[in-house]
Amino acid sequence: MARSLDGLDFVPVADQAPGQVGRQTRFRYHERDGLVWADYQGGDVVKGHLIGTRKGDTVDFRYVQLRLDGTTASGRCTSLVTVLDDGRLRLEEFWTWESQEGSGTSAVEQPPN
Repeated sequence: MARSLDGLDFVPVADQAPGQVGRQTRFRYHERDGLVWADYQGGDVVKGHLIGTRKGDTVDFRYVQLRLDGTTASGRCTSLVTVLDDGRLRLEEFWTWESQEGSGTSAVEQPPN
């Protein structure tokens, strides 16, 4: 199992569609006893939160966010925690909106030092 996510920052690898997480979004993760949560903001997201559980290298969570245009959005995601060659962590994400149509994949990783 990859190391704990607690206290780690993550950034998206690529931009998503407008109104979603993008390269300017920053995540701060926390983890304790199988519980995982994070706060995020930046780009089109004014404020976002996620909460879920971790079993091994799989994190299942729900997310909710407030966008710059004043709308809210929510969904669910399953992330696979992987270790990059340089030791940084990466989350390979498989997400589905619950507040609107759509699903997809994305990735976030620890920024380089």
